Amino acid sequence: MSTEAGAGAQTFRIGLLGHGTVGAAFETLLEQRAEHVAAITGLRPQISGVLTRSRGDFDEILAGCDLVVELIGGIEPARDYVLRAMRAGRHVVTANKQLLSQHGEELWGAAREHGVQLRFEAAVAGVVPVIRVLQESLAGAHVDRVHGIVNGTTNYILSEMARTGCSYADALADAQRLGYAEADPTEDVNGKDAAAKMAIIARLAFDTPVHIDQVTYEGIELITADDMEYAHELGLGLKLIGTAERIDGKLAVRVHPAFLYSGHPLASVHGPFNAVTVESEAITEITMSGPGAGGPQTASAVLGDVISAMIPPASTPETTQALEIIHDVESSFYLHMEVADRPGVLAQVALVLGEHGASIKSVVQKGLGERARLVMVVHPVLESQFFAAVEEIAGLDFLRSRPRAIRVIDEEFV
Repeated sequence: MSTEAGAGAQTFRIGLLGHGTVGAAFETLLEQRAEHVAAITGLRPQISGVLTRSRGDFDEILAGCDLVVELIGGIEPARDYVLRAMRAGRHVVTANKQLLSQHGEELWGAAREHGVQLRFEAAVAGVVPVIRVLQESLAGAHVDRVHGIVNGTTNYILSEMARTGCSYADALADAQRLGYAEADPTEDVNGKDAAAKMAIIARLAFDTPVHIDQVTYEGIELITADDMEYAHELGLGLKLIGTAERIDGKLAVRVHPAFLYSGHPLASVHGPFNAVTVESEAITEITMSGPGAGGPQTASAVLGDVISAMIPPASTPETTQALEIIHDVESSFYLHMEVADRPGVLAQVALVLGEHGASIKSVVQKGLGERARLVMVVHPVLESQFFAAVEEIAGLDFLRSRPRAIRVIDEEFV
């Protein structure tokens, strides 16, 4: 650290890797808040070097900084840069969820080995401080479940479909126009982005290694305006939900579209906002919400991590458990069927569901002739049993197309 800064504060030098939307916003925010940070920490942060595809040299930046902020994304060369920085004794702040969800244990191990900080609040849920809460505020809690809306793009799309009745394609185009969705939104809409975040959350909440490959995920590409209309009639709202929970001493981590009843704390989270609910016997449940994306918002989370690393607490500890990851869990389901308009259809569907242990909670029938629809919600059942029933129903001669199924979170908090 340099001692040339005025007002008694030393200069704290930051090497910035990446200067896209978030990197540029971080540099601007750092300049605006430098005096405030100096007052808090006694150290005045400043950018000492920037690495992009067209400028900067990593070795020179590393030699001239006290901390590295990695905002280039992807796996390589980000992984190499982060490891080299920590081995050189530099703290690292990253917003790279894919890197942590695939190589987290290696990176956290390197941080412990070399006595440096690896901070990553901005990698999950934008400005919502879920990482800090899990690592610090709830460090002593026995967490039972964490679930949330951790992708702002999909939440905006689903919110618009529910609000206006528009199609998925139209809502996606609107999200792209407003900057809520990338030109290539694949990892957002197919659930992979949320799966990476849930792998990180699960690792911290349950103190067990979780790789993104162990997270079951599906996206929102097949959601239709019809689904939204029927959901409204059934008193439900649709969200892309990430869940990590203990089940009989094992761990299930998954991402999928799910319907919520209005009393659920995540049901009222709309637009590009994120929210995460943590449940534990000791605390019942707490829900945190806020903007999930955007340059200034993510930059704010990055700066918070930089300040934490300037006054470092303990690094992410080694895991002490290795819970078995399971995938077959109980869930309620919404089932949408286009059927022939004839007697006995509902009875046959109910019979098949019953043979597989599923019972019907509510039913809506609409249309006549070629527009006949049968929509229902079933009580909680093991997913393997329900999908076996769906396969059998799909083969019945009165189905005009393959049934559509969406999970329902069948609980409310009051």
